[in-house]
Amino acid sequence: MVLARKLARAAVALVAVGAAAFWIVTIPNRLSAEQVAALGAGDAKRGERIFNIGGCTSCHARPKSEGQARLQLAGGIELNTAFGTFVAPNISPDPNDGIGNWTLEDFANAMLKGVSPGGSHLYPAFPYASYTRMKPGDVADLYAYMKTLPPVAGKAPGHRLGFPFNIRRGLGLWKLLYLSDQPIVALAPDASDHAKLGQYLVEGPGHCGECHTPRDFIGGAKKEQWLAGAVAAEGKGTIPNITSGEGGIGSWSESDIAYFLETGFTPAFDSVGGSMVEVQKNMALLPAEDRQAIAAYLKSVPPHPNGYPAQVRSK
Repeated sequence: MVLARKLARAAVALVAVGAAAFWIVTIPNRLSAEQVAALGAGDAKRGERIFNIGGCTSCHARPKSEGQARLQLAGGIELNTAFGTFVAPNISPDPNDGIGNWTLEDFANAMLKGVSPGGSHLYPAFPYASYTRMKPGDVADLYAYMKTLPPVAGKAPGHRLGFPFNIRRGLGLWKLLYLSDQPIVALAPDASDHAKLGQYLVEGPGHCGECHTPRDFIGGAKKEQWLAGAVAAEGKGTIPNITSGEGGIGSWSESDIAYFLETGFTPAFDSVGGSMVEVQKNMALLPAEDRQAIAAYLKSVPPHPNGYPAQVRSK
């Protein structure tokens, strides 16, 4: 009996230590005072470019919105994934239902650290795993631009997630594994300035890898298969390989890629389809130099075969 009680106390102690360790390592980390100071004041005119490369309207505008209506960021689009259903929130400047009461520091913590104003982890369905590579000044510019957009009343529904994915604290462990502000591709020492700009746009604000890179069983990007294509997050269909590997866009020239981003037409005269339609609309609004830079970077990415299982064609 004495031994049993000792073993029970030891087990309780181990559980307590484990729980304390979990609580400590999963604490949401915010920006330091120095990092907040580096944000600067922000410029709305410059921020419009970052807004377009980030494709905010693709997830946060109402479905099938056109023209100025695409700037009404009411949210509500659903992503039905293996982890549950994520719903894009209202990120308009509405002070009650959107992010109108967020400070620049609040906004930057969400973008760069994946932490809400209330101090909770945000789900990486919001692509902060890419945004963490953004320049502080670009984050401030984006914030300034978004403050100019129309406020939209009405909260989007909450996420619908089962256990254990509804426990946000566990995302602290996910971030330890996958959140990094370091570049993914090691460009050649003699890489052009265009390719370097393209790397920043693709790996950072453009967050192209969030859809075009396969993921592991807990939703982390397989960086060794960067941009190799993936099963769509919803589990239906595939997102194409945009490297020069087998099944990818190796036959496309830089000008082909830039032209596709501008017009939506491939070298074979097919037109853009699926979820890329909304992305391409945003890319068309960018300066030509940005589209050319993205093309230069994509041609510099190591080639990979398709990152998703071969599709079975019906007879």
